[in-house]
Amino acid sequence: MVQCMTPSVLSRIAKFDLDALNERFESATPQEILAWAIANIPQGLVQTSAFSMLVITDMLYRDLKPNPPVPVVFLDTLHHFPETLETVDRAKARYNLDLRVYRAHGVSSREAFAARYGDALWERDVDRFHYLTKVEPLQRALAEVPVSAWITGRRRDQSTTRIAMPIIEKDSEGRLKINPLANWTRKDVWNYTLKHHVPYNPLHDQGYTSIGDEPLTTPVQNGEHERAGRWRGSAKTECGIHV
Repeated sequence: MVQCMTPSVLSRIAKFDLDALNERFESATPQEILAWAIANIPQGLVQTSAFSMLVITDMLYRDLKPNPPVPVVFLDTLHHFPETLETVDRAKARYNLDLRVYRAHGVSSREAFAARYGDALWERDVDRFHYLTKVEPLQRALAEVPVSAWITGRRRDQSTTRIAMPIIEKDSEGRLKINPLANWTRKDVWNYTLKHHVPYNPLHDQGYTSIGDEPLTTPVQNGEHERAGRWRGSAKTECGIHV
């Protein structure tokens, strides 16, 4: 059953001064931002993860350890690399995650998806493919949990479309969207990952610097931008869940 945010939650979120918070957090660490979120959003806080790098999950589950733990929402598009699904399993075992998995309506395998929507839908209509596998499942997850604030792993240095991204913003439904790594660089992510022995998707060791669906992701060559391997050969820069 789809639930909605209660008036009290909406009222609490409406009282946050986002301009003041963004100014305050511009020089804060991700852990400080996450600690604020845990303290000030006691209900409906979740993390969304693609299980590429697990820095935020590590901060939440190993370092900050809120009780109850922050749920982690994973969109199983049914077209992930096997390595991505293996990373999900490793993270579940490592952190005992409160994991919430969402998929396209009515299908549970890549074969079932193709039977319903046709072979290689991403080649014929990539926007519809992403709507079915990511946008609608995320909308359903945010409504069903229900979510008042969601944590993402986006960074400003990932693309020109994210360079002005605030640390805290609101989505189209009025939920808070928290980007604790906004000011971090790829180097910062790797430094933390190696220092704390955080699991990561092994495809990073094979030249994949940004990992999405298997049919739409390629390795990146030296000198290319981090997200150059996503939707290679097209002008597309986002799948739709952050637009």
